[in-house]
Amino acid sequence: MDFDFEPYFRRYEQLAAAADAAFERVRAAHPDCVRCRRGCADCCHALFDMTLVEALYLNRRFRARFAAAARSRIEEEANRIDRRIAKIKRHARQELEAGRSELEVLEELGRERVRCPLLSEEDLCLLYEHRPLTCRFYGIPTASQGRGRTCGLSGFQTGVSYPTVLLDAVHAKLQELSAELLRDLQAKHVKLADLLVPLSSALLTDYDEIYFGLREEPIEEPPPRRKRSRRTP
Repeated sequence: MDFDFEPYFRRYEQLAAAADAAFERVRAAHPDCVRCRRGCADCCHALFDMTLVEALYLNRRFRARFAAAARSRIEEEANRIDRRIAKIKRHARQELEAGRSELEVLEELGRERVRCPLLSEEDLCLLYEHRPLTCRFYGIPTASQGRGRTCGLSGFQTGVSYPTVLLDAVHAKLQELSAELLRDLQAKHVKLADLLVPLSSALLTDYDEIYFGLREEPIEEPPPRRKRSRRTP
């Protein structure tokens, strides 16, 4: 596709650098509470979704990093995980439709554990320098829609005030960047700026002209019917 995504990716990387800086400020202020270390993969089993610009960025970096064979193995695992996440989300929707409270459903989703397809056998991230913002904030206090959260392995205590990352503001910036990208691309599907997808889907998706509505998907012609030969008596 003849479009330069890199200017938008550089702006996204600025947000990622700001996320890393925020994490380090909290770690410096509360070193006993932030217990992230090499080989700890608790965050790599959390269920979360990504905005368009994050998903597109991760997809491009993933395809640039891995050769076909390695990429195929990761995509196979991502496909399996994607089906499981779809099942979990379908169950959550059914629970909401059945009258269960949104808070209860969200808490249940927060307890789900799904291994990231980019997590190696040694419990190391295969694309660590390009990991999503959610991964970068994991381990320090965050808040979304008025609800606070932190890693269960950390030393942060309930009822104590700590520096907290407001994820709603971060998400708004990511959506704004996604919308700007779609506008400049002149994409037909502008609602993609509001779409959230799991990491597994981001790895598997073909972000091509058809995806953005710049070109219609070709219609496959049905195979020609074979004529019956007449049998002579």
